[in-house]
Amino acid sequence: MEQYKKEFIEFMVDSDVLKFGEFTLKSGRKSPFFMNAGAYVTGSQLKKLGEYYAKAIHDKYGDDFDVLFGPAYKGIPLSVVTAIAYSELYGKEVRYCSDRKEEKDHGADKGSFLGSKLKDGDRVIMIEDVTTSGKSMEETVPKVRGAADVTIVGLIVSLNRMEVGKGGEKCALDEIKDLYGFDTAAIVSMEEVVEHLYNKPYNGKVVIDDTLKAAIDTYYETYGVK
Repeated sequence: MEQYKKEFIEFMVDSDVLKFGEFTLKSGRKSPFFMNAGAYVTGSQLKKLGEYYAKAIHDKYGDDFDVLFGPAYKGIPLSVVTAIAYSELYGKEVRYCSDRKEEKDHGADKGSFLGSKLKDGDRVIMIEDVTTSGKSMEETVPKVRGAADVTIVGLIVSLNRMEVGKGGEKCALDEIKDLYGFDTAAIVSMEEVVEHLYNKPYNGKVVIDDTLKAAIDTYYETYGVK
């Protein structure tokens, strides 16, 4: 496993973004883990977060893209901090763009988008926190493709939960890939999280012990991709 992935897993735990216990998801599923990217709140956390996204994008997609598109609302700060990190780490200027939930009908920046305008020929990477059902892509992909003649290079999320999406067979990231025809990737997968944290002391305690590992295994027996 790449070093930045190990660091990112520990960063999620340190930031209280990745939690373990019992959580009821929006889907109604009872999950032994939960990820909340809204818990990244400080300047130093957001700076690091952008760097991890930038490294993962560079690793997966390279530098041949022009725009980072972050769906409102959580995608807005993600696209901004990652654009900053990309400039600092790789010396490449990429633009950020996000959609508005409500169209703005006044001023010089009226319309459906924040940040850069999408232009014909733009190569776009979509950026999100986590995708369980792919619902946000249903709303934003038509907006992006309808705004200009763009190519969506791929989607990057922070965590692949590795559970079945709405179709009940493939994970949400694979469903999105099949539906829209672009690549999908995550900084880390839950499999990598378990591999890195299971029965290994971190900051004086074992984050994933035998009991928690058994709960995760049971969850994936029901909801995991077969």
